[in-house]
Amino acid sequence: MIDIITEPHPVAPSVPSAITPDTRAAIEQMYFTYRAFTSGPDALLAERGLGRAHHRILYFVGRQPGIAVGALLETLQISKQALSAPLKRLQEFSLVEVRAADQDRRVRRLTLSAAGAQLEAQLSEQQAQWINTAFARVTAEDIASWRRVMHALEQ
Repeated sequence: MIDIITEPHPVAPSVPSAITPDTRAAIEQMYFTYRAFTSGPDALLAERGLGRAHHRILYFVGRQPGIAVGALLETLQISKQALSAPLKRLQEFSLVEVRAADQDRRVRRLTLSAAGAQLEAQLSEQQAQWINTAFARVTAEDIASWRRVMHALEQ
């Protein structure tokens, strides 16, 4: 287990700070948790020359087959430019398919290929196992509290 540094960070006296020992510990725990959450998928992606941007695309396209590029941009909160290179790479690797929408040929719809769905399932399975292991160590009330905190942090 990783120890959280709880010593206060020196702050100039004239600068008000919202950083308390609890918030400092929470910030550090978020970093460590994110690292643990992404380490398995990162290694699997790296073997294929892919990274976290590719993972996010695979995940959300897998959750919403046929999602429009514009809707994916909104979900990921990124620019067209930021999506362009990773999406192109996923197409080149035959992991994501892009098709024009039937109703409006200007709208591009994204789906995972069979290989893309298989990779996405492997990535999500690693993360699901990691989360399920943690959930097995705590109570249902703890899980509900964690979800409330996570939702509050999204805002």
